[in-house]
Amino acid sequence: MKQNLGAVDRVLRFALAFWWLGPWAPQFGAGWANILVLIVGWVALVESFIGWCGLHKWLGLGK
Repeated sequence: MKQNLGAVDRVLRFALAFWWLGPWAPQFGAGWANILVLIVGWVALVESFIGWCGLHKWLGLGK
């Protein structure tokens, strides 16, 4: 699997994951929204480490 995320994108995804998975995560009244924030946070964290995003590949984006 070839990396398709640049360094800045990976750092921003890590920062987003750090924020959304930490105690600073936004809290919503709807439980499904909190679960969605948790899922997006984990996806961003994994993508920041492996440097590959399936959505970028699907949309034809990449470095």
